[in-house]
Amino acid sequence: METLLEYVRAFLVGGLICMIAQILIDKTKLTPARILVSYVVTGVILGALGVYKPLVEFAGGGATVPLTGFGYLISKGVKEAVDKDGLIGVLTGGMTATAGGLSAAIIFGLLAALIFKTKARNK
Repeated sequence: METLLEYVRAFLVGGLICMIAQILIDKTKLTPARILVSYVVTGVILGALGVYKPLVEFAGGGATVPLTGFGYLISKGVKEAVDKDGLIGVLTGGMTATAGGLSAAIIFGLLAALIFKTKARNK
């Protein structure tokens, strides 16, 4: 029963985050790219303020998988690197913390580009 509750919390929180993005796309003139960047920045800010960590503990993957979770991970990595290495951690912490996700995105993007053929758009 506890596992089912974890899934429900992840689904509800992740769904709410995605629903907000969809509403922003439908009801504002913001481009999807600006909304995505806003989500990452929001995750960084909420992570730096310590607000996002309780949400991650509550919702698990529902809070860490969306782009706000990526921003949270960046802020967490910067905090840890600054504590460990000093001011240089501001530059290195975010990349160190997100290296796995970035590498996976690059590798899977490359594989998709090699497997599938693009078609030119007719204008």
